[in-house]
Amino acid sequence: MPRISAPNLREHRAQTVNRIIDAVATLSKDRGIDAISMTDVAAEAGVARTVLYNYFPDKAALLLEFSRRVTDYFVDRFDQDLPEDASAHARLESFIRLQLRGLLAHPHPGAAEITAALGPDAYQALAGHVAPMHKILCEILARGMESGEFRRLDTDAAARSILAVIGAERIPLVGGEVALADAEESVIAFVGGAVAAPAK
Repeated sequence: MPRISAPNLREHRAQTVNRIIDAVATLSKDRGIDAISMTDVAAEAGVARTVLYNYFPDKAALLLEFSRRVTDYFVDRFDQDLPEDASAHARLESFIRLQLRGLLAHPHPGAAEITAALGPDAYQALAGHVAPMHKILCEILARGMESGEFRRLDTDAAARSILAVIGAERIPLVGGEVALADAEESVIAFVGGAVAAPAK
């Protein structure tokens, strides 16, 4: 029986899962999703492959849990970083900055990579994890239209487009091809111009 490294079994399991997820984060900084194997993750986490499979039956389950945690981290940070009465412009800028910083601090596969590597079922599951961020962005856009800060838009379509623009910076950021400050400046300027209300 494996040695328990925590006060109880439940805490031991939570610690083991955290180590596994941290291992995915570390590996994803240096290589693409296709190059990461379950063996690599087990070795990085310091657990046996059989232990890894006890927690995550396959690569899809592992990557989806990793993506879920990244999303939860973002939603928690966004709620903490801005006062409720912040302007829509301020909220949109904060959203973009947090997203880009999250891509750099917690590199994770994009939807296209997950679909290519793991199939359409994994993509559908991933879409559910991205939904909270999409919802926040739609709320920001709606607030901006109500206040007159943003022009009238289809919020759902605009949110998808903005997330795509942010996601396009993932590989350049992680690969060191673009500095975080430069990515923030260019994405904020591009998105801000796209949603800005017409000058009166």
